[in-house]
Amino acid sequence: MASIYDFTVRDQAGNDVALDRYKGKVLLIVNTATGCGFTPHYEPLEAMYKEFHDKNFEILDFPCNQFANQAPGSESEIHSFCTLKYGTEFPQFAKIDVNGENADPLFVYLASEKPFSGFGKGLKSAALNVFAKKNNKTFGDRAYIKWNFTKFLVDRKGHVIARFEPTASMDEVRNAVIKALQE
Repeated sequence: MASIYDFTVRDQAGNDVALDRYKGKVLLIVNTATGCGFTPHYEPLEAMYKEFHDKNFEILDFPCNQFANQAPGSESEIHSFCTLKYGTEFPQFAKIDVNGENADPLFVYLASEKPFSGFGKGLKSAALNVFAKKNNKTFGDRAYIKWNFTKFLVDRKGHVIARFEPTASMDEVRNAVIKALQE
């Protein structure tokens, strides 16, 4: 695969969506959960979406329940939660697996392009490292994504240019988006 444009994913209704429909746009692709300590990331994500959407920026939201069962609802329940609590307007797709034998091929590709390099430093990172190691033992060498709200930044040509773990500052993510939009 040369870029993310070679992938097809499913929307909430189960319809195929070819990612080549996003050609020429900067993308932030995120695996999410509604019951996670990082769920408040929806707020700055939505703020970025509103600020940059008219500059050819999209956020693609993929709910995932593989991390401590933090996204147990159906697609419609998850969507309702996100729109009512955080006012999200960016596209949300079908709930997927990001790890293991049934991992969505898009996330396998994203993680192979930008592998995990750690959660950073600090107490939150140290604590998350413990939870992630325990959770990811289930998936062995197929633990591509380490926790909810891992973000992948994709340039206008469909190439993965950055990976942000959930512990990364949302200001850091925003600054990288601004830089990608300027290129």
